[in-house]
Amino acid sequence: MARPTLYVAITNHGFGHVARTTALLNAIRRQVPDLLPLIVTAAPYWLLQTNLEGEFIHRPRALDLGVVQADSLHMDLAATRGKLLELQAAAAEIIRAEAEFIQQNRAALVLADIPPLAVAIAHAAGVPCWMASNFGWDFIYRSFGDDFVEIADWVSDLYSGCDRLFQLPFAEPLNAFPHKEAVGLTGAKPRFEPEELRQRLGLSTPRERTVLLTFGGLSLQAIPYKALRDFPDWQFLTFDGAAPEDMPNLLKLCGRQLRPVDVMPLCGRVVSKPGYGTYAEACRLGVPVATIRRDDFAEGPLLVAGLRAHHYHQVLSYEEFFGGYWQFLRMEPQPPQDPTPLDLNGNSTIATAVAYYLNNCSSQ
Repeated sequence: MARPTLYVAITNHGFGHVARTTALLNAIRRQVPDLLPLIVTAAPYWLLQTNLEGEFIHRPRALDLGVVQADSLHMDLAATRGKLLELQAAAAEIIRAEAEFIQQNRAALVLADIPPLAVAIAHAAGVPCWMASNFGWDFIYRSFGDDFVEIADWVSDLYSGCDRLFQLPFAEPLNAFPHKEAVGLTGAKPRFEPEELRQRLGLSTPRERTVLLTFGGLSLQAIPYKALRDFPDWQFLTFDGAAPEDMPNLLKLCGRQLRPVDVMPLCGRVVSKPGYGTYAEACRLGVPVATIRRDDFAEGPLLVAGLRAHHYHQVLSYEEFFGGYWQFLRMEPQPPQDPTPLDLNGNSTIATAVAYYLNNCSSQ
């Protein structure tokens, strides 16, 4: 019997898509123990290895672009448009090569988050394409104005062939997708017991005065670390390799084989930019979030609205965050506006569907 093989296409925009997709793969592997994921992304191998449990094959290819950014908040739209036009020109060859790879490796299904070309690749290979996301790139590109209309239309047309979309919470309308199923929050689980990890890191500050600063794989160019001097009896955690070394209340976690979700249970608050992965994991763990607004990126207001509705939160202006006086830390987070609890079981819902499909295919 052939080993169940899954072609996994992950967008290259930041690290959040990798984190949420690998969490799904770990859940699928619990139901399909001999699963072999073929992971196609330009994201680095170390990131996949940090997040994935078990064997996988990494095919380092860029199937999409996302948005060209200098850091987690600042976009270069001219460079983005130029790179997207290059991707369009190369699309036919990418589709041909990837479809051949799928057929050679006998992958039964494409699971994507959320490169548009994955749909065309799957169909060229003769297999279905399922996707999981809270937004599509057509929604993002359309918000950039007239120069992006034709590109957004091209992306929408590709998405229209998607065989099944698992619609995550905090979603845009996803109008291009014909077959949508709403599911619960996805995200990784911590790998350590909180007290064990607290001792390993040498932390003595109470949870309510321990804060995780996390801004995705691109980080920020101008985190005002000087603000930490006003909180000498607090403990701040960061994965920012460029953070200063000389602050006694700032602990850098790079290179420790830890992920943000691993340290969230140690924290009374997460300070972040808008991002589905960070919000989802904080919601699943019950850790309040203080977030910067991001109104120039179409997904940002939807994420912030979802956070306000369903989780303890603080929404910060640029001035409150970048001004360097973090008085918001001395204030209590706001309660969720909607008392209806979110479904937290997106991983298991999607994993069960994928496992059923793969097992059904392998039995034929």
